[in-house]
Amino acid sequence: MVMRLHTRKLDNGLTLQVVEMPGTNVVTALILAGAGSRYEDLSNAGIAHFLEHMFFKGGEKYKTPKEVSEAIDEVGGEFNAFTAKEVAGYYVKASKEHQKTALSVLSDMLLNARFPEEEIEKERGVILEEMAMYLDMPIYQVAWDFERVLFGDQPLGRDEIGTREVITSVKREDFLSFRNGLYVPENIVITLAGAVTQKDLDELERYFHFNDTTQTKHEPPFDHELATEKYAIREKQTEQYHINFGVRAVPRGDERFPTLKVLATILGGNMSSRMFQTIREEKGLCYSIHTQAEGFTDTGLLTTRAGVRLDQVLPAARAIREEYNRIAKDGISTAELKKARSYINGKLDLKTEDTEEVALHFAQKRLLDKEDGSFEQLKESVAAVTTEDVHMLAKELLKPEHYHFAGIGPRIDEEKLREILS
Repeated sequence: MVMRLHTRKLDNGLTLQVVEMPGTNVVTALILAGAGSRYEDLSNAGIAHFLEHMFFKGGEKYKTPKEVSEAIDEVGGEFNAFTAKEVAGYYVKASKEHQKTALSVLSDMLLNARFPEEEIEKERGVILEEMAMYLDMPIYQVAWDFERVLFGDQPLGRDEIGTREVITSVKREDFLSFRNGLYVPENIVITLAGAVTQKDLDELERYFHFNDTTQTKHEPPFDHELATEKYAIREKQTEQYHINFGVRAVPRGDERFPTLKVLATILGGNMSSRMFQTIREEKGLCYSIHTQAEGFTDTGLLTTRAGVRLDQVLPAARAIREEYNRIAKDGISTAELKKARSYINGKLDLKTEDTEEVALHFAQKRLLDKEDGSFEQLKESVAAVTTEDVHMLAKELLKPEHYHFAGIGPRIDEEKLREILS
């Protein structure tokens, strides 16, 4: 698909984007703010996620949560939000004829949210139930535990849901302070993707007019030395043991990040990958196994996640380690490289058909990477990766001293686990 990106940066620092996607009658309107959980500290851990919820509680035009949701439900749109480590996002996906409704709702949320005291009190219980849900879903909790091991006691090492203490005590003025410090024009990108043209930049500008242009964004610190533990184990009676095994890796802006994506794909990105074929198909040690790479602005990670039989935890961990060691020692074949590059670029092509994915891609590129990289440029960077690139990065990252582990399930032999990680 041939896309056209149009960008306008306003005098107050707000970036507006319109991405033309021929052949669709759908639009996604997305607000992306650099206001994720890594901008917290221990005293307010969880406020970024809690604040995301509170933006839905009513503003000036849509005064109640019901009015906010009904406005989008009435036009058959999709309406949601998310909080990640570095960003928080709010989006509506709807047909072109309802674009004004989407922008009206999102702009009222962003610019006029009131954060009523009574809604804050009700939402505390909602978020505590969300926390309980994740605690009952080991596949999510183990990933957060792994990040804590990998990054240590700092915002990147804490989960986005926060702490019970903060959830039960945070006050309206805390929300206002966090919002006023990070939801500022310079720290926000608003993107409209789909059945749009360059003229829609004018409509975006009309809807998103900030009265206060104070710039108070701050950069979060990151200390590489805070990760001091090799593993974390959460004992829990489960029917399956959940494993995360991996290493710290390069950041999203590193020129080797496409190589990291290729490495992760060859290791465990799909059903024909090394992990799936060896650990599931040949050894029968697990049901699910997947390796993925994730990049932040100043660091990254590569992790293999698996759900294994309760009596096969250590053999599975050892098998994952062996695959890491093997690729670091011997590298990859030309056939593996060709297949991985084709797989990644095929997935990118699928994303170009989805207005939501397109809006998120261009918003993240602008907000986090300070550039307007296209899908074609991404594909070219993947196509340029060589077997030697992958081997060199694997040798650098996949060393025993870099290995970390997180697990959830019944008790395992920690002494044997330490041997596997050493």
